[in-house]
Amino acid sequence: MKKCLIFLFILRFCIFSKSLAQQGGNSSKPDTFALFDKARNRKIPVAVYTDKSNAKANKRLAIVSHGYGQNTGGALLAYSAISNMLASNGFVVVSIQHELPSDSLLPTAGIPQVVRMPFWDRGADNILFVIKEFKKSHPELDYEHITLIGHSNGGDMSALFPQKYPGIVDKVITLDNRRMALPRTRHPKIYTLRSSDQPADEGVLPNIEEQKKFEITVIKLQNTIHNDMNDMGTPAQQKEINDYILTFIKQ
Repeated sequence: MKKCLIFLFILRFCIFSKSLAQQGGNSSKPDTFALFDKARNRKIPVAVYTDKSNAKANKRLAIVSHGYGQNTGGALLAYSAISNMLASNGFVVVSIQHELPSDSLLPTAGIPQVVRMPFWDRGADNILFVIKEFKKSHPELDYEHITLIGHSNGGDMSALFPQKYPGIVDKVITLDNRRMALPRTRHPKIYTLRSSDQPADEGVLPNIEEQKKFEITVIKLQNTIHNDMNDMGTPAQQKEINDYILTFIKQ
């Protein structure tokens, strides 16, 4: 009986450990450094998450773009729960710091799709530059199945990217982007998780007919507000988001 209880305890611990790893429980400190785009004279800080214990994994590339941080810096580290989960599932994750202290602040007046477009364009260019640089420095990665993940303003950049640079990414997952219209396309595959408190602008989300036609996935999180769709969320909120993202990347 005692041996049976010990076996059950070990089994439950192993199952728990595996679940924790899938949710980013095997968290590790990312490698942080800055790339430099000479053509634009721009520094691009990045944080790179990998599972160093699994060097033989089929490494796919995921690029994370943060929500607006008012140029204070450090926003690239605010999505570690998502990044570690992806790394533990065989991805090399590059989280980009899109804002620099010297940048202009994101406009709050005017038509967002007009006044913010230069910021989204710059973000899309940052993503393209990172992909090109990693192709040179890490040619062994799978560049046929790149996934973009972006929250809020970073989601707007991610939604713009395949429209500005078609044929490069395989999946786009946005977390409550509210301003830039999602692509109406079957490829890349489009997924979006919506908050419980912030509506999107008209035309950003596909209607029911478009969702069916282009097989776009739109899911509302009933218990997660816009500002909790990063590491600020509770463990339960982070798990729900990670579970959905894990489902998306396996499709």
